[in-house]
Amino acid sequence: MSRLTDLIAQAKAKDPQLGADLDREFSVLASRLPFGLNFERHRPEAVELPQRPIRKGDKVRILPPRGSTKKGDQRLWQVKAIHKATQLADLELMGAEKAEKQSVALADLVVIAEFRDTIYPGLVSTGKVHRGGDKPFHTVINSENYHALKALTFTHRRKVDAIYIDPPYNSGARDWKYNNDYVEIDDLYRHSKWLAMMERRFLLAKELLNPEDSVLIVTIDEKEYLRLGLLLEQVFPDARIQMVSTLINPANVARAGGFGRNDEYLFIVMFGNAVPLRLKLSREWVSSKGRTHTGNIRWDLLRRSGTNAERAHSPGCFYPIYIDPRTRRIACVGNPLPDGQSVADSIPELIPVLPIRRNRTEGNWQWSGATLVERMEQGRVRIGGNAKRGYVIYILKDGEFAKIQGAVPDNRERYLVWAKDFARVDCPGPSSFV
Repeated sequence: MSRLTDLIAQAKAKDPQLGADLDREFSVLASRLPFGLNFERHRPEAVELPQRPIRKGDKVRILPPRGSTKKGDQRLWQVKAIHKATQLADLELMGAEKAEKQSVALADLVVIAEFRDTIYPGLVSTGKVHRGGDKPFHTVINSENYHALKALTFTHRRKVDAIYIDPPYNSGARDWKYNNDYVEIDDLYRHSKWLAMMERRFLLAKELLNPEDSVLIVTIDEKEYLRLGLLLEQVFPDARIQMVSTLINPANVARAGGFGRNDEYLFIVMFGNAVPLRLKLSREWVSSKGRTHTGNIRWDLLRRSGTNAERAHSPGCFYPIYIDPRTRRIACVGNPLPDGQSVADSIPELIPVLPIRRNRTEGNWQWSGATLVERMEQGRVRIGGNAKRGYVIYILKDGEFAKIQGAVPDNRERYLVWAKDFARVDCPGPSSFV
């Protein structure tokens, strides 16, 4: 490092500008961390300003012929003179070793602003839509997003509560231009260019967001989410960052040679006191499609399935439930059967149901007898099946039951089987339930 420092000092003595440039680039390299996200800060983007009148001294590009599919001349020219009578502009190629000049019609030129240029953005009203009542006012800014963010730093610095960014995903498809040219999938620097573009916008967002209580949300898919996460951590080291999945296509999108995709990702960058809060959704948010999204409350089997589903796992939950076939209601709940007993005591006119599977293996109920009786009082138990095929007992678990706690009685009765519908008889045993 000391040798490089000496060489830079020598360069400064011979060429101060060259020495300063080398010193600046050396400082960037020296400040890089050995671990983390390193990328080249590419030549800043250039943006076209099609509504900007052309003036002497402007940087311009020559547009392709109308109707042409070609990109046109991507070089930058400087306007040296404007001839109003003929509507022509005299141009000189910028940065060329050999001078090149030409005259071009003003209508065939577009003003270019590079990001290193000093820009004083302003807003021009193009229309208004008025809504009645006490509805809030909104402003839509149609602009290159960097310039829009830059303009807001003059009026909204540290005052913004939320910023949502949906950037190009850098898939290699023609969804993103850098310096007026599409970044192709085989571009060796496409990830670096994308990071350079995103970093510039994040730095502006950092100036705008309220550090006491605000949030930045960025959408992305699997092609850049790793780099994006590292970039966010580097730009916002004091923020709390979480990535969550968001479903975009329940039907899945098939991909040749790979797994199908049905989700994308959201990076949530939280500042200060910002935290996610629970939001109780109305029933209009419930989908009417799919087996588990019918829009109705889901009733589960009382007999346990999955792990710990054998009788030996919970002997106290192997007890008979007596059904009255005339009313299709639970008449009573018996005591747990002793170990080795697999047949319930009979009660006239009632049918006992035990947690025994069709293959005759013995399971257990999810609830104890006392819990079942308590939740029968809440209307969280119902009977399915019949005496010939066998009765099935369904229950509302806590999560499903919570969904209808705030419902008005007319709606609750659509889902709940009220306790008044249960007949009561004595079950065998001195400590039986119900």
